[in-house]
Amino acid sequence: MKIATYNVNGVNGRLPRLLEWLHETSPDVACLQELKTDDTKFPARAMADAGYGAIWHGQRAHHGVAILAKGATPHERRRGLPGESDDREARYLEGEVGDLVVASVYLPNGNPRPGPRFVYKLAWFERLIAYARTLVASKRDVVLAGDFNVVPTDFDIYDPIAWREDAVMQPETRAAWQRLLAEGWIDATRALHPNETVYTYWVNAFAFRRRAGFRMDFLLLSPSLRSRLEATGVDREHRGRERPSDHAAVWVALREK
Repeated sequence: MKIATYNVNGVNGRLPRLLEWLHETSPDVACLQELKTDDTKFPARAMADAGYGAIWHGQRAHHGVAILAKGATPHERRRGLPGESDDREARYLEGEVGDLVVASVYLPNGNPRPGPRFVYKLAWFERLIAYARTLVASKRDVVLAGDFNVVPTDFDIYDPIAWREDAVMQPETRAAWQRLLAEGWIDATRALHPNETVYTYWVNAFAFRRRAGFRMDFLLLSPSLRSRLEATGVDREHRGRERPSDHAAVWVALREK
């Protein structure tokens, strides 16, 4: 079973690239982030024509997350995180695909910092940690997939000094990431490639050509899935195509039960 995460940076504006990627890579489940459209304008028909059922949690011009499943429609379990009833930003969507629980996650960027956006980022991160703890406790097979807007270590970015003031690099952000992993979540990329340079985001085409990237997109597996992890990779080549997202898709392959 192949599960992927892809920050599309505008699902309608990048629709040709998204459909191209689905056709060429054929994931069984795909989690999308940064839809940048409200629920009424999500391209559900195009997804269906490509062979994918979809659920989505959109927001006009900002944020937005979706889950696609090949040949099926995911069963929605939750939209939005618990803990803050006034939060209207579309950043979390959770569904079931067969026996698997999958969440599409788009953690706040947090810039500029210091400031209210960084405070919101850290508070949202704490809510995610608290809720993710209940998912581990459920003993279900769960994948948290998305753009977490954190660079976990200096090894995960081409130039940590140049970006040391950014919200994705701050000690508080990295500490929250480590607390999330401490609940039992497995960073699939590092589980299989602990010493490999892996990037998933490049700020522009020039940075991509220079291989000046960040690792900010992740598939986190619940402990029950560790023995089923077969492979993982980044569809880096798609970042170099015409009018691409600034992110590349990341995927994992899981053995069937």
